[in-house]
Amino acid sequence: MSHGFDKDFWERHWLQGRAGGPGSMGGNPPNPYLARETDGLAPGTALDVGCGGGAEAIWLASRNWHVTAADISSEALALAAGRAAASGTAERLRWVEADLSVWNPDAGFDLVMTHYAHPAMPQMEFYDRIAGWVAPGGTLLIVGHLHTPGSTGHGHHPPAEASATSAAVTARLDDREWEIVTAEEHLRTLTGHRGRAVSLHDFVVRAARRR
Repeated sequence: MSHGFDKDFWERHWLQGRAGGPGSMGGNPPNPYLARETDGLAPGTALDVGCGGGAEAIWLASRNWHVTAADISSEALALAAGRAAASGTAERLRWVEADLSVWNPDAGFDLVMTHYAHPAMPQMEFYDRIAGWVAPGGTLLIVGHLHTPGSTGHGHHPPAEASATSAAVTARLDDREWEIVTAEEHLRTLTGHRGRAVSLHDFVVRAARRR
């Protein structure tokens, strides 16, 4: 089954989330890999690509990063901005509604991160695209759905076109320009809708752009 991952798809997804429907991600905590992978990085400018409900952007802002958070969904951004206002971090956050397959930032960032974002373009080309937004000396952090046999649907079982492997991502990062810091794959369990245990297969790639 092919997924368009266009604006209409994501508006419906986040409207359901704001209503607390099945699959809602509106109240999720920040991704558990974020704290580990940014430990030791000096706060600077960050771009959260496909920020969704804003958990990761808000977490960074609470640690003195100045964060630009971009998403195609106005519903997601409204939810994220509300969470930021309640957290006291709003002054260090900028929300941008944008189609990430065509949008470009005005400058590079010390940290560019994405967590499970699926744009309306090929997934690997999307990763190539956001890597170009990392400033010299900066960090690229990609957390995504690990490609596993039989992946056919979105959510906790993403389709093949929305998944990848750590090896596939790192192979596209030229070692003359990038130092690979983390390239891992994990299985973790979280509590899903109605308290059900959900298994997530993740890959995590962190790379430092050479100066």
